[in-house]
Amino acid sequence: MKRRDFLRGVAVGCATGALLTEGMAMSKPTLPRPNVLLIHTDEHRIECLGAYGNKQIKTPHIDSLAADGVRYDNSFCTYPVCTPSRYSLVTGLYVHQHRGYNNHCTLPPGTVAFPALLAKAGYRTKAVGKMHYTPTYQDVGFERMELSEQNGPGRWDDDYHRYLRDRGLVDFNDLEDQVGEYRKAAPRSYRDSWGARVSNLPDAHHSTTWAGDRAAETIDTWSADRPSMLMVGFVKPHHPFDPPKKWADMYDADKVAILPGWTEKCLDRDVALSRGFFPHEKLHPEIMRKITAAYYATITHIDHHVGRMIDILKRKGLYDSTLIIFTADHGDYMGYHHMVLKGNYPYDPVVKVPLIVKYPGGKGRGTSTDSLVSNVDVAPTILAACGLKPSAKMSGLDLAANPGERDIVFAEAAAGRQVMARTKTRKLIRSSAKPSGRKVKRGAPGESLLFDLEKDPFELTNVYDDPSYQDDVRTLTKAAEAWSPKGGPPKPYLNENAPVIKQPNVLGPDHGHRQAMIDYCRRMMAKTKAE
Repeated sequence: MKRRDFLRGVAVGCATGALLTEGMAMSKPTLPRPNVLLIHTDEHRIECLGAYGNKQIKTPHIDSLAADGVRYDNSFCTYPVCTPSRYSLVTGLYVHQHRGYNNHCTLPPGTVAFPALLAKAGYRTKAVGKMHYTPTYQDVGFERMELSEQNGPGRWDDDYHRYLRDRGLVDFNDLEDQVGEYRKAAPRSYRDSWGARVSNLPDAHHSTTWAGDRAAETIDTWSADRPSMLMVGFVKPHHPFDPPKKWADMYDADKVAILPGWTEKCLDRDVALSRGFFPHEKLHPEIMRKITAAYYATITHIDHHVGRMIDILKRKGLYDSTLIIFTADHGDYMGYHHMVLKGNYPYDPVVKVPLIVKYPGGKGRGTSTDSLVSNVDVAPTILAACGLKPSAKMSGLDLAANPGERDIVFAEAAAGRQVMARTKTRKLIRSSAKPSGRKVKRGAPGESLLFDLEKDPFELTNVYDDPSYQDDVRTLTKAAEAWSPKGGPPKPYLNENAPVIKQPNVLGPDHGHRQAMIDYCRRMMAKTKAE
Protein backbone atom coordinates (compact mmCIF):
# COMPACT_ATOMS: atom_id res chain seq x y z
CA MET A 1 0.00 0.00 0.00
CA LYS A 2 1.35 3.43 -0.85
CA ARG A 3 2.00 5.64 2.13
CA ARG A 4 -0.40 8.37 1.06
CA ASP A 5 -3.20 5.85 0.48
CA PHE A 6 -2.56 4.29 3.87
CA LEU A 7 -2.57 7.67 5.60
CA ARG A 8 -5.81 8.62 3.91
CA GLY A 9 -7.37 5.39 5.09
CA VAL A 10 -6.24 5.84 8.66
CA ALA A 11 -7.49 9.41 8.70
CA VAL A 12 -11.01 8.30 7.79
CA GLY A 13 -11.15 6.08 10.87
CA CYS A 14 -9.57 8.47 13.35
CA ALA A 15 -10.37 12.03 12.24
CA THR A 16 -12.20 14.22 14.71
CA GLY A 17 -15.51 15.92 14.10
CA ALA A 18 -16.78 19.31 15.19
CA LEU A 19 -14.76 20.70 18.10
CA LEU A 20 -16.17 22.94 20.80
CA THR A 21 -13.49 23.91 23.31
CA GLU A 22 -9.76 23.37 23.12
CA GLY A 23 -8.60 19.99 24.33
CA MET A 24 -11.88 18.99 26.01
CA ALA A 25 -14.87 19.01 23.66
CA MET A 26 -15.95 15.65 22.32
CA SER A 27 -16.58 15.28 18.61
CA LYS A 28 -18.63 12.49 17.10
CA PRO A 29 -16.08 9.87 16.04
CA THR A 30 -17.12 7.31 13.48
CA LEU A 31 -16.17 4.54 15.95
CA PRO A 32 -17.12 4.33 19.64
CA ARG A 33 -14.55 6.00 21.84
CA PRO A 34 -11.63 3.57 21.95
CA ASN A 35 -9.82 2.33 24.98
CA VAL A 36 -6.15 3.35 24.95
CA LEU A 37 -3.17 1.22 25.93
CA LEU A 38 0.18 3.03 25.81
CA ILE A 39 3.20 0.79 26.54
CA HIS A 40 6.66 2.29 26.81
CA THR A 41 9.99 0.68 27.54
CA ASP A 42 13.18 2.34 28.77
CA GLU A 43 16.46 2.65 26.85
CA HIS A 44 15.27 0.49 23.96
CA ARG A 45 17.29 0.60 20.74
CA ILE A 46 14.92 0.56 17.77
CA GLU A 47 16.50 -2.46 16.03
CA CYS A 48 15.91 -4.67 19.06
CA LEU A 49 12.55 -6.07 18.01
CA GLY A 50 11.73 -8.75 15.49
CA ALA A 51 9.29 -6.34 13.84
CA TYR A 52 12.23 -4.08 12.95
CA GLY A 53 14.15 -6.89 11.27
CA ASN A 54 16.15 -8.34 14.14
CA LYS A 55 16.41 -12.09 13.47
CA GLN A 56 17.93 -13.04 16.82
CA ILE A 57 15.62 -11.46 19.37
CA LYS A 58 12.39 -13.23 20.35
CA THR A 59 9.48 -10.75 20.47
CA PRO A 60 6.50 -12.60 18.95
CA HIS A 61 3.78 -10.62 20.71
CA ILE A 62 5.11 -7.16 19.86
CA ASP A 63 5.76 -8.41 16.33
CA SER A 64 2.11 -9.50 16.05
CA LEU A 65 1.06 -6.06 17.26
CA ALA A 66 3.12 -4.55 14.43
CA ALA A 67 1.46 -6.93 11.98
CA ASP A 68 -1.91 -5.56 13.12
CA GLY A 69 -0.80 -1.94 13.09
CA VAL A 70 1.63 0.58 11.63
CA ARG A 71 5.39 0.44 12.17
CA TYR A 72 7.17 3.80 12.13
CA ASP A 73 10.76 3.37 10.94
CA ASN A 74 11.93 6.96 11.48
CA SER A 75 10.60 7.58 14.98
CA PHE A 76 12.60 9.83 17.31
CA CYS A 77 12.46 10.90 20.93
CA THR A 78 12.85 14.57 21.82
CA TYR A 79 15.75 14.04 24.23
CA PRO A 80 17.74 10.84 24.89
CA VAL A 81 17.18 10.86 28.66
CA CYS A 82 14.27 9.35 30.61
CA THR A 83 12.26 12.16 32.22
CA PRO A 84 12.65 14.79 29.47
CA SER A 85 11.42 12.33 26.86
CA ARG A 86 8.58 11.04 29.05
CA TYR A 87 7.28 14.56 29.65
CA SER A 88 7.27 15.11 25.88
CA LEU A 89 5.32 11.87 25.46
CA VAL A 90 2.46 12.99 27.71
CA THR A 91 2.41 16.70 26.83
CA GLY A 92 3.14 16.77 23.10
CA LEU A 93 5.77 19.44 23.83
CA TYR A 94 9.46 19.62 23.05
CA VAL A 95 11.78 19.76 26.04
CA HIS A 96 12.55 23.46 25.74
CA GLN A 97 8.78 24.01 25.94
CA HIS A 98 8.08 21.90 29.05
CA ARG A 99 11.47 22.70 30.69
CA GLY A 100 12.13 19.17 31.91
CA TYR A 101 15.83 18.99 31.01
CA ASN A 102 16.90 16.34 33.53
CA ASN A 103 15.67 13.35 35.52
CA HIS A 104 14.75 15.44 38.56
CA CYS A 105 12.36 18.09 37.32
CA THR A 106 8.66 18.96 37.25
CA LEU A 107 6.15 20.04 34.63
CA PRO A 108 5.38 23.76 35.16
CA PRO A 109 1.89 24.77 36.38
CA GLY A 110 -0.63 24.96 33.58
CA THR A 111 1.08 22.37 31.38
CA VAL A 112 -1.59 20.26 29.68
CA ALA A 113 -1.01 16.51 29.45
CA PHE A 114 -3.16 14.12 27.46
CA PRO A 115 -4.22 11.96 30.48
CA ALA A 116 -5.84 15.02 32.05
CA LEU A 117 -7.78 15.77 28.86
CA LEU A 118 -8.95 12.16 28.66
CA ALA A 119 -10.01 12.19 32.32
CA LYS A 120 -12.06 15.36 31.75
CA ALA A 121 -13.73 13.63 28.82
CA GLY A 122 -14.86 10.75 31.04
CA TYR A 123 -12.01 8.26 30.64
CA ARG A 124 -10.66 6.13 33.45
CA THR A 125 -6.96 6.97 33.48
CA LYS A 126 -4.23 4.94 35.15
CA ALA A 127 -0.44 4.62 35.09
CA VAL A 128 1.41 1.44 35.98
CA GLY A 129 5.19 0.93 36.25
CA LYS A 130 7.94 3.48 35.67
CA MET A 131 6.94 7.11 35.00
CA HIS A 132 10.00 8.95 36.45
CA TYR A 133 8.23 12.13 37.56
CA THR A 134 8.98 14.64 40.32
CA PRO A 135 7.09 14.47 42.62
CA THR A 136 6.86 10.71 42.14
CA TYR A 137 3.04 10.74 41.89
CA GLN A 138 2.84 14.11 40.10
CA ASP A 139 -0.69 14.82 38.93
CA VAL A 140 -0.67 14.85 35.13
CA GLY A 141 -4.22 13.51 34.88
CA PHE A 142 -3.99 9.89 36.02
CA GLU A 143 -6.73 8.98 38.47
CA ARG A 144 -4.61 6.12 39.80
CA MET A 145 -0.89 5.31 39.72
CA GLU A 146 0.85 2.07 40.75
CA LEU A 147 4.53 2.75 40.28
CA SER A 148 7.79 0.83 40.03
CA GLU A 149 10.55 3.42 39.85
CA GLN A 150 14.30 3.02 39.55
CA ASN A 151 16.27 6.23 39.92
CA GLY A 152 16.15 8.98 42.54
CA PRO A 153 13.48 9.55 45.22
CA GLY A 154 10.93 7.52 43.29
CA ARG A 155 12.62 4.33 44.48
CA TRP A 156 11.86 5.27 48.09
CA ASP A 157 8.28 6.40 47.35
CA ASP A 158 6.85 3.82 44.97
CA ASP A 159 4.54 0.83 45.32
CA TYR A 160 6.99 -1.74 43.96
CA HIS A 161 9.69 -1.24 46.56
CA ARG A 162 7.08 -1.37 49.34
CA TYR A 163 5.95 -4.64 47.75
CA LEU A 164 9.51 -6.01 47.93
CA ARG A 165 9.95 -4.84 51.52
CA ASP A 166 6.73 -6.52 52.59
CA ARG A 167 8.18 -9.80 51.29
CA GLY A 168 11.62 -9.35 52.78
CA LEU A 169 13.21 -8.83 49.34
CA VAL A 170 15.57 -6.26 47.84
CA ASP A 171 16.50 -5.62 44.21
CA PHE A 172 20.22 -6.01 44.90
CA ASN A 173 21.38 -5.79 41.26
CA ASP A 174 19.47 -2.60 40.64
CA LEU A 175 20.60 -0.87 43.83
CA GLU A 176 24.20 -1.73 43.06
CA ASP A 177 23.88 -0.20 39.60
CA GLN A 178 21.71 2.83 40.34
CA VAL A 179 22.48 4.08 43.86
CA GLY A 180 25.84 5.77 44.38
CA GLU A 181 26.70 4.40 47.81
CA TYR A 182 26.32 0.83 46.58
CA ARG A 183 27.88 1.36 43.16
CA LYS A 184 31.06 2.73 44.72
CA ALA A 185 31.42 -0.45 46.78
CA ALA A 186 30.25 -2.84 44.07
CA PRO A 187 32.34 -5.99 43.60
CA ARG A 188 34.51 -6.64 40.59
CA SER A 189 31.90 -9.08 39.22
CA TYR A 190 29.53 -6.14 38.69
CA ARG A 191 32.11 -4.02 36.87
CA ASP A 192 33.49 -6.89 34.81
CA SER A 193 29.99 -7.83 33.66
CA TRP A 194 28.94 -4.23 33.06
CA GLY A 195 25.79 -5.07 35.03
CA ALA A 196 24.86 -7.99 32.74
CA ARG A 197 23.99 -10.64 35.32
CA VAL A 198 21.01 -12.82 36.19
CA SER A 199 18.65 -11.00 38.54
CA ASN A 200 18.90 -11.73 42.23
CA LEU A 201 15.08 -11.69 42.27
CA PRO A 202 12.90 -14.58 41.14
CA ASP A 203 10.77 -13.93 38.06
CA ALA A 204 7.60 -13.56 40.17
CA HIS A 205 9.02 -10.50 41.95
CA HIS A 206 11.04 -8.86 39.17
CA SER A 207 9.97 -5.31 38.23
CA THR A 208 8.93 -6.42 34.74
CA THR A 209 6.61 -9.09 36.13
CA TRP A 210 5.28 -6.72 38.78
CA ALA A 211 4.33 -4.11 36.17
CA GLY A 212 2.98 -6.75 33.79
CA ASP A 213 0.79 -8.26 36.52
CA ARG A 214 -0.74 -4.92 37.45
CA ALA A 215 -1.30 -3.98 33.83
CA ALA A 216 -3.05 -7.30 33.18
CA GLU A 217 -5.19 -6.92 36.29
CA THR A 218 -6.19 -3.41 35.25
CA ILE A 219 -7.15 -4.35 31.69
CA ASP A 220 -9.22 -7.23 33.04
CA THR A 221 -11.44 -4.66 34.80
CA TRP A 222 -12.19 -2.71 31.62
CA SER A 223 -15.82 -2.63 30.61
CA ALA A 224 -18.05 -1.08 28.00
CA ASP A 225 -19.68 1.40 30.37
CA ARG A 226 -16.76 3.81 30.43
CA PRO A 227 -13.66 4.08 28.20
CA SER A 228 -10.28 3.50 29.81
CA MET A 229 -6.69 4.58 29.24
CA LEU A 230 -3.73 2.72 30.71
CA MET A 231 -0.09 3.78 30.42
CA VAL A 232 2.38 1.00 31.22
CA GLY A 233 6.05 1.83 31.78
CA PHE A 234 8.61 -0.96 32.01
CA VAL A 235 11.94 -0.28 33.74
CA LYS A 236 13.72 -2.54 31.29
CA PRO A 237 15.70 -2.96 29.11
CA HIS A 238 17.44 -0.12 31.02
CA HIS A 239 20.63 -1.17 32.80
CA PRO A 240 21.47 -3.13 34.85
CA PHE A 241 20.91 -5.89 32.32
CA ASP A 242 19.53 -8.38 34.85
CA PRO A 243 16.81 -10.66 33.46
CA PRO A 244 15.48 -13.47 35.66
CA LYS A 245 17.16 -16.81 34.96
CA LYS A 246 14.25 -18.19 32.92
CA TRP A 247 14.65 -15.40 30.38
CA ALA A 248 18.44 -15.19 30.52
CA ASP A 249 18.64 -18.88 29.57
CA MET A 250 16.91 -18.14 26.26
CA TYR A 251 20.03 -16.48 24.82
CA ASP A 252 23.52 -17.87 24.30
CA ALA A 253 25.98 -14.97 24.38
CA ASP A 254 28.43 -16.92 22.20
CA LYS A 255 25.83 -17.02 19.42
CA VAL A 256 24.51 -13.46 19.70
CA ALA A 257 25.79 -11.04 17.06
CA ILE A 258 26.87 -7.53 17.98
CA LEU A 259 24.48 -4.95 16.53
CA PRO A 260 25.40 -2.81 13.50
CA GLY A 261 27.61 0.22 14.11
CA TRP A 262 30.20 -1.52 16.30
CA THR A 263 33.75 -0.22 15.89
CA GLU A 264 36.90 -1.90 17.14
CA LYS A 265 37.75 1.12 19.27
CA CYS A 266 36.14 4.33 20.44
CA LEU A 267 36.13 7.41 18.25
CA ASP A 268 38.33 10.18 19.62
CA ARG A 269 35.50 12.70 19.58
CA ASP A 270 33.25 10.37 21.61
CA VAL A 271 35.84 9.70 24.31
CA ALA A 272 36.60 13.43 24.49
CA LEU A 273 32.94 14.13 25.18
CA SER A 274 32.35 11.35 27.73
CA ARG A 275 34.17 8.19 28.80
CA GLY A 276 30.86 6.60 29.78
CA PHE A 277 28.97 5.23 32.80
CA PHE A 278 31.17 2.19 32.24
CA PRO A 279 34.52 3.04 30.56
CA HIS A 280 33.83 2.68 26.84
CA GLU A 281 37.50 2.18 26.07
CA LYS A 282 37.53 -1.08 28.06
CA LEU A 283 34.60 -2.60 26.18
CA HIS A 284 35.50 -5.71 24.17
CA PRO A 285 33.50 -8.06 21.87
CA GLU A 286 33.04 -10.85 24.42
CA ILE A 287 31.43 -8.62 27.02
CA MET A 288 29.47 -6.79 24.32
CA ARG A 289 27.86 -10.08 23.29
CA LYS A 290 27.04 -10.87 26.92
CA ILE A 291 25.46 -7.45 27.38
CA THR A 292 23.48 -7.87 24.15
CA ALA A 293 22.22 -11.33 25.19
CA ALA A 294 21.07 -10.03 28.59
CA TYR A 295 19.52 -6.95 26.95
CA TYR A 296 17.57 -9.16 24.54
CA ALA A 297 16.40 -11.33 27.43
CA THR A 298 14.93 -8.33 29.27
CA ILE A 299 13.03 -7.34 26.11
CA THR A 300 11.71 -10.88 25.58
CA HIS A 301 10.53 -10.80 29.20
CA ILE A 302 8.62 -7.59 28.44
CA ASP A 303 7.22 -9.13 25.25
CA HIS A 304 5.68 -11.95 27.29
CA HIS A 305 3.71 -9.44 29.36
CA VAL A 306 2.66 -7.46 26.29
CA GLY A 307 1.25 -10.75 25.03
CA ARG A 308 -0.73 -11.17 28.25
CA MET A 309 -2.29 -7.72 27.80
CA ILE A 310 -3.21 -8.50 24.19
CA ASP A 311 -4.74 -11.84 25.17
CA ILE A 312 -6.98 -10.21 27.79
CA LEU A 313 -8.16 -7.58 25.31
CA LYS A 314 -9.00 -10.31 22.80
CA ARG A 315 -10.79 -12.42 25.40
CA LYS A 316 -12.90 -9.43 26.40
CA GLY A 317 -13.67 -8.54 22.78
CA LEU A 318 -11.88 -5.18 23.10
CA TYR A 319 -8.77 -5.71 21.01
CA ASP A 320 -10.02 -4.43 17.64
CA SER A 321 -11.47 -1.26 19.12
CA THR A 322 -8.49 -0.41 21.35
CA LEU A 323 -5.78 2.04 20.33
CA ILE A 324 -2.49 0.36 21.30
CA ILE A 325 0.83 2.19 21.12
CA PHE A 326 4.22 0.62 21.82
CA THR A 327 7.23 2.92 22.08
CA ALA A 328 10.25 3.82 24.26
CA ASP A 329 11.62 6.91 25.97
CA HIS A 330 15.04 6.69 24.27
CA GLY A 331 17.53 4.16 22.96
CA ASP A 332 20.91 2.69 23.89
CA TYR A 333 24.16 2.66 21.92
CA MET A 334 24.45 -1.12 22.46
CA GLY A 335 27.93 -1.26 20.91
CA TYR A 336 27.54 1.60 18.43
CA HIS A 337 30.90 3.38 18.14
CA HIS A 338 32.22 1.03 20.86
CA MET A 339 29.80 2.48 23.45
CA VAL A 340 27.01 1.24 25.71
CA LEU A 341 24.10 3.06 27.41
CA LYS A 342 23.65 6.78 26.59
CA GLY A 343 25.21 10.14 27.46
CA ASN A 344 27.33 10.94 24.43
CA TYR A 345 26.37 12.54 21.10
CA PRO A 346 22.73 12.02 20.08
CA TYR A 347 23.55 9.38 17.49
CA ASP A 348 20.64 7.45 16.01
CA PRO A 349 20.70 4.45 18.41
CA VAL A 350 19.84 6.72 21.37
CA VAL A 351 17.40 9.10 19.65
CA LYS A 352 15.57 6.64 17.39
CA VAL A 353 12.90 4.67 19.24
CA PRO A 354 10.46 1.95 18.25
CA LEU A 355 6.94 3.17 17.54
CA ILE A 356 4.15 0.77 16.69
CA VAL A 357 0.55 1.99 16.56
CA LYS A 358 -2.41 -0.37 16.26
CA TYR A 359 -5.28 1.90 15.34
CA PRO A 360 -8.89 1.08 16.25
CA GLY A 361 -10.73 -0.86 13.57
CA GLY A 362 -7.55 -2.14 11.93
CA LYS A 363 -6.73 1.00 9.95
CA GLY A 364 -3.34 0.73 8.25
CA ARG A 365 -2.94 -2.87 9.33
CA GLY A 366 0.42 -4.38 8.46
CA THR A 367 1.97 -1.25 6.95
CA SER A 368 5.10 0.73 7.68
CA THR A 369 6.21 4.26 6.91
CA ASP A 370 9.55 6.05 6.78
CA SER A 371 7.96 9.42 7.64
CA LEU A 372 9.91 11.46 10.17
CA VAL A 373 7.92 11.31 13.40
CA SER A 374 8.59 12.36 16.99
CA ASN A 375 7.29 11.30 20.37
CA VAL A 376 5.58 14.71 20.62
CA ASP A 377 3.16 13.16 18.11
CA VAL A 378 1.88 10.52 20.55
CA ALA A 379 -0.34 12.79 22.66
CA PRO A 380 -2.14 14.46 19.70
CA THR A 381 -2.59 11.06 18.04
CA ILE A 382 -4.22 9.60 21.15
CA LEU A 383 -6.49 12.59 21.66
CA ALA A 384 -7.62 12.67 18.04
CA ALA A 385 -8.40 8.93 18.06
CA CYS A 386 -10.55 9.53 21.15
CA GLY A 387 -12.46 12.36 19.49
CA LEU A 388 -10.71 15.14 21.37
CA LYS A 389 -8.98 18.26 20.18
CA PRO A 390 -5.33 18.49 21.28
CA SER A 391 -4.25 21.56 23.19
CA ALA A 392 -3.23 24.38 20.86
CA LYS A 393 0.16 24.42 22.61
CA MET A 394 0.99 20.85 21.61
CA SER A 395 3.70 20.73 18.97
CA GLY A 396 3.03 17.24 17.65
CA LEU A 397 0.95 15.88 14.79
CA ASP A 398 -1.95 13.45 14.70
CA LEU A 399 -0.15 10.56 13.04
CA ALA A 400 -3.38 9.08 11.72
CA ALA A 401 -4.54 12.19 9.90
CA ASN A 402 -1.35 14.09 9.15
CA PRO A 403 1.77 12.18 10.01
CA GLY A 404 4.04 12.86 7.74
CA GLU A 405 5.29 15.50 5.69
CA ARG A 406 7.99 16.71 8.05
CA ASP A 407 11.17 17.52 6.21
CA ILE A 408 13.19 17.78 9.43
CA VAL A 409 12.80 16.15 12.84
CA PHE A 410 14.36 17.80 15.90
CA ALA A 411 15.72 16.67 19.24
CA GLU A 412 17.83 18.17 22.02
CA ALA A 413 20.64 16.92 24.24
CA ALA A 414 23.21 18.23 26.74
CA ALA A 415 20.67 20.43 28.57
CA GLY A 416 19.63 21.97 25.27
CA ARG A 417 23.15 22.96 24.23
CA GLN A 418 23.00 20.38 21.43
CA VAL A 419 20.24 20.34 18.84
CA MET A 420 19.71 17.57 16.32
CA ALA A 421 18.16 18.58 13.01
CA ARG A 422 17.70 15.45 10.88
CA THR A 423 16.28 14.75 7.46
CA LYS A 424 16.08 11.28 5.95
CA THR A 425 19.53 11.72 4.39
CA ARG A 426 21.40 14.33 6.47
CA LYS A 427 21.90 14.85 10.19
CA LEU A 428 23.21 17.93 11.95
CA ILE A 429 24.17 17.88 15.61
CA ARG A 430 24.60 21.56 16.37
CA SER A 431 26.62 22.33 19.49
CA SER A 432 26.13 25.99 20.29
CA ALA A 433 28.14 26.51 23.46
CA LYS A 434 29.88 24.91 26.39
CA PRO A 435 28.20 25.21 29.83
CA SER A 436 30.37 28.28 30.48
CA GLY A 437 29.01 29.95 27.37
CA ARG A 438 32.23 29.66 25.34
CA LYS A 439 31.82 28.77 21.70
CA VAL A 440 32.81 25.24 20.78
CA LYS A 441 35.72 25.00 18.37
CA ARG A 442 36.14 22.32 15.74
CA GLY A 443 37.71 19.23 17.23
CA ALA A 444 36.82 20.20 20.81
CA PRO A 445 34.53 18.06 23.00
CA GLY A 446 31.01 18.89 21.96
CA GLU A 447 31.83 20.00 18.43
CA SER A 448 29.13 20.37 15.77
CA LEU A 449 28.71 17.40 13.46
CA LEU A 450 27.13 16.73 10.09
CA PHE A 451 26.60 13.26 8.63
CA ASP A 452 25.67 12.13 5.15
CA LEU A 453 23.43 9.24 6.16
CA GLU A 454 23.28 7.84 2.63
CA LYS A 455 27.02 7.30 2.47
CA ASP A 456 27.66 7.02 6.20
CA PRO A 457 24.68 5.44 8.00
CA PHE A 458 26.74 4.75 11.13
CA GLU A 459 27.68 8.41 11.63
CA LEU A 460 31.43 7.88 11.56
CA THR A 461 32.68 10.73 9.34
CA ASN A 462 31.98 14.32 10.28
CA VAL A 463 31.55 16.37 7.08
CA TYR A 464 30.62 19.60 8.85
CA ASP A 465 33.67 21.42 7.44
CA ASP A 466 33.63 19.71 4.05
CA PRO A 467 33.13 22.40 1.37
CA SER A 468 30.79 20.18 -0.62
CA TYR A 469 28.31 20.01 2.30
CA GLN A 470 28.08 23.69 3.19
CA ASP A 471 24.60 24.08 1.69
CA ASP A 472 23.41 21.32 4.02
CA VAL A 473 25.16 22.95 6.97
CA ARG A 474 23.52 26.30 6.27
CA THR A 475 20.05 24.84 5.68
CA LEU A 476 20.00 22.67 8.79
CA THR A 477 21.67 25.29 10.98
CA LYS A 478 19.06 27.84 9.97
CA ALA A 479 16.29 25.33 10.72
CA ALA A 480 17.81 24.44 14.10
CA GLU A 481 18.13 28.11 15.05
CA ALA A 482 14.54 28.83 14.05
CA TRP A 483 13.30 25.83 16.05
CA SER A 484 15.36 26.55 19.16
CA PRO A 485 14.15 28.95 21.89
CA LYS A 486 15.37 32.50 21.61
CA GLY A 487 17.96 33.33 24.24
CA GLY A 488 19.01 29.71 24.72
CA PRO A 489 17.48 26.81 26.62
CA PRO A 490 15.41 27.77 29.67
CA LYS A 491 16.27 26.61 33.18
CA PRO A 492 14.72 23.29 34.23
CA TYR A 493 11.64 23.65 36.40
CA LEU A 494 11.53 21.82 39.74
CA ASN A 495 8.85 21.85 42.42
CA GLU A 496 9.11 19.00 44.92
CA ASN A 497 5.73 20.06 46.34
CA ALA A 498 3.79 20.17 43.08
CA PRO A 499 0.29 18.63 43.21
CA VAL A 500 0.12 14.83 43.39
CA ILE A 501 -2.82 12.51 42.87
CA LYS A 502 -4.96 11.76 45.91
CA GLN A 503 -5.00 8.02 46.46
CA PRO A 504 -4.32 5.86 49.53
CA ASN A 505 -1.03 4.52 48.11
CA VAL A 506 0.44 8.03 47.70
CA LEU A 507 2.47 8.92 50.78
CA GLY A 508 2.96 12.56 51.76
CA PRO A 509 6.36 14.23 52.29
CA ASP A 510 5.93 14.12 56.07
CA HIS A 511 5.27 10.39 56.22
CA GLY A 512 8.87 9.46 56.95
CA HIS A 513 8.73 6.62 54.45
CA ARG A 514 11.83 7.58 52.47
CA GLN A 515 14.27 7.24 55.33
CA ALA A 516 12.56 4.04 56.44
CA MET A 517 13.01 2.57 52.95
CA ILE A 518 16.61 3.74 52.73
CA ASP A 519 17.36 2.12 56.10
CA TYR A 520 15.65 -1.10 55.05
CA CYS A 521 17.69 -1.31 51.85
CA ARG A 522 20.92 -0.71 53.77
CA ARG A 523 20.12 -3.56 56.15
CA MET A 524 19.19 -5.91 53.33
CA MET A 525 22.21 -5.03 51.21
CA ALA A 526 24.53 -5.60 54.18
CA LYS A 527 22.80 -8.91 54.93
CA THR A 528 23.03 -10.06 51.31
CA LYS A 529 26.74 -9.26 51.13
CA ALA A 530 27.38 -11.04 54.43
CA GLU A 531 25.68 -14.16 53.12
